[in-house]
Amino acid sequence: MKSLKAQQHPLSKIEYELEVLDTPINGLSFADKLADSNLFPLSPTQIDILQINMGKMCNQVCKHCHVDAGPDRKEIMTRETMLMILEVIKKGGIKTVDLTGGAPEMNPEFRWFIEEVRKISSEVHIIVRCNLTIILANPKYHDLPEFYKKHHIEVVSSLPYFTAVKTDSQRGDGVFDKSIKALKMLNEIGYGSEGSDLQLNLVYNPAGAFLPASQEGLELEFKKRLKNSYDITFNSLYTITNLPISRFLEYLLRSENYDSYMEKLLDAYNPVAAANVMCRNTISVGWDGYLYDCDFNQMLELKVASPTSQHIADWNQKSLLEREIIVKQHCFGCTAGAGSSCGGATA
Repeated sequence: MKSLKAQQHPLSKIEYELEVLDTPINGLSFADKLADSNLFPLSPTQIDILQINMGKMCNQVCKHCHVDAGPDRKEIMTRETMLMILEVIKKGGIKTVDLTGGAPEMNPEFRWFIEEVRKISSEVHIIVRCNLTIILANPKYHDLPEFYKKHHIEVVSSLPYFTAVKTDSQRGDGVFDKSIKALKMLNEIGYGSEGSDLQLNLVYNPAGAFLPASQEGLELEFKKRLKNSYDITFNSLYTITNLPISRFLEYLLRSENYDSYMEKLLDAYNPVAAANVMCRNTISVGWDGYLYDCDFNQMLELKVASPTSQHIADWNQKSLLEREIIVKQHCFGCTAGAGSSCGGATA
């Protein structure tokens, strides 16, 4: 399976994607719903998380991927851009560095960057969003669990389900078995184990055009099934709603589920979740250093609405805190039901 970009699919063009997403749902926009909740214009509360996309290269081509990542994507963050990010971290105020991709581990500067962050501070919380199979993809990645442990990194791993059929249908043949092996490797060195401070958290995305079930209930079910079947333990399960972007948007349109799915998101709008959306305390940094309100806006190339600080080289905390967060119809995905964020439910 190739990326939409490699296929030259119409949805690989941002202009077309935004044209689809700009259509009101039953005459309503996300901005309208925010206004009803006294939240428009949406504004930041603080900036203490940097979510950094280290590149779109990945060893997997998942059906729901909003990044359209894959082996054929060559966009990759350079050391020069990472040095600019390190300068921002040195200024203080950033409590969490959240590394994502693609597979962030495929960036040749990945380990160097983490080591440099640790030189600045042992207190900055580092998260790596690991697809698990990367650990087994090549011998040079086999020691990643030990590297994560050495630098006290929280590992957040995608696992669509506790069975092979559902996982492989979403992420590719053989992904489930490799994921189980990688989880065992992480467990063996203390990740996700009782009494350990090495955090191992899993991420669940629905496999179709529906919202995730209760995060608490799914976590209990995942823990029971993975423990009983594979003797695997982990800390928390995060449920994340699929946003209508890139490959998931392509699926919705192809299966003629787009209108009904968007109506589901609208009907499930939760003002409490809206007040706690992740873009209010996070800045997303693209592989090329440009700044975005969130990882989803990044994929739609919607740079932050700051007149003086749109690139990491021009970081201006005051300007970024005073900006208006850009919202579109895809934002309904973060405010439906119990809410959705890179840390799971928000309400």
